[in-house]
Amino acid sequence: MILNDTIVAVATPPGSGAIAIIRVSGPDAIEFTAPVFQAHNNVDLKDQKTHTLQLGYIKDGKRIIDESLVSVFHGKRSYTGTPTVEISCHGSPFIQQEIINLLLRQGCRAANPGEFTMLAFLNGKMDLSQAEAVADLVASDNEAAHQIAMNQMRGGFADEIQQLRDELLNFASLIELELDFTEEDVEFADRDQFQDLVFKIQKTLSRLIDSFAVGNVLKKGIPVAIVGEPNAGKSTLLNALLNEERAIVSDIAGTTRDTIEDEIAIDGIGFRFIDTAGIRETTDEIESLGIQKTFENIQKASITLLMIPSPIALNEEAKKEMIFDINQVKNRFPDKPFLIVVNKIDLLEEQQVAELEESLSHIAGTDLQLISAKKQIGIEALTDKLLNYVNTSALRSNDTIVTNSRHYDSLLKAQKEINHVQEGLNMGLTGDLLAIDIRQALHYFGEITGEITTDDVLGNIFANFCIGK
Repeated sequence: MILNDTIVAVATPPGSGAIAIIRVSGPDAIEFTAPVFQAHNNVDLKDQKTHTLQLGYIKDGKRIIDESLVSVFHGKRSYTGTPTVEISCHGSPFIQQEIINLLLRQGCRAANPGEFTMLAFLNGKMDLSQAEAVADLVASDNEAAHQIAMNQMRGGFADEIQQLRDELLNFASLIELELDFTEEDVEFADRDQFQDLVFKIQKTLSRLIDSFAVGNVLKKGIPVAIVGEPNAGKSTLLNALLNEERAIVSDIAGTTRDTIEDEIAIDGIGFRFIDTAGIRETTDEIESLGIQKTFENIQKASITLLMIPSPIALNEEAKKEMIFDINQVKNRFPDKPFLIVVNKIDLLEEQQVAELEESLSHIAGTDLQLISAKKQIGIEALTDKLLNYVNTSALRSNDTIVTNSRHYDSLLKAQKEINHVQEGLNMGLTGDLLAIDIRQALHYFGEITGEITTDDVLGNIFANFCIGK
């Protein structure tokens, strides 16, 4: 990337639409756009104040390409921190490409992925964690992911890190000042106050690191595996949850031979439901591979719905075998939360349903929900129970939630160095030794906000952005 380049790209999704926006940003954005734009009121674009709009024609010589609305943003008052022009034209792909080609001939360069946001970061309009949140905001497809990205983009996470870094930097300066007066044996940094600060930093880092377990699944969607014997109604449940015929439903056992996955939002939280192959002994090679995948999906899932058809559960012998199978799966995955879902209760009498619920409620450590996926009975209660498995207290209280693996890695490294500082204070180490670990902790804090970074890191981050953002 060259900072004095003027770049151009379509900022709206590719394809036809009512309107498309072409963004131009860089030192010569207004100068390159002005010659190809003829305002209806004949004003010169170069004379317009920031944040003004002009309607007119985009022209290639005498040929009119389109009638467009042109926005002008000056310098630091633009998104990128450099002069910017946004052309709102008609959404024909031909018109978009003609305007882009025209601006390239004027001297613009085609923008790389995320280059407008990278300009904003390099020009101090946002820190690196905020810039990364822009991509998360664009990709958010449920309320929880949107809320987390919005909080980070507004600087919630960066503010916490910056405050810790500033306080630590203040003590680091005092400790390093002591190194200039080693012969006088003086202490500028109060060790008791420093102990309090280290404890505060440790507590904050632990909270942020712990939030990643929740934040990562909220961002990507909470994976829920639907497992059970063939014909338990797994595919019917998936269709009921999605409210569409996503999976093939048949009375033939073993219809689902591969995993089927789809996502929905429940109360603003994204859930990724995975309909798996039925678990049973089989000689069918393809079905066996599907069953193997089922166990792999249980391992990856945050929640597992273990489905049982209610008519089988009424039979005492079958019930014993069923409880054995449940415990076998639970023992294989002891740390996974399981919800037993008894399906097809529409085939039972009311008294039978009550007896079934009573007899299965004693399975230790397992939640239970009776449903009829076919008749949509108990589906709402099931989704309520799924929400209970998700720790959304931090989300509701608008706390900082870490969702970015790069941030998580830097926080872990910072925590390690702060723990070394704590050990050094306990051992009464001299300031020069303490300063080494403090500098390392400051380095990892700076990696998060972008105060310390490399071209390779920036390239990897912004390569994942869409062009035009």
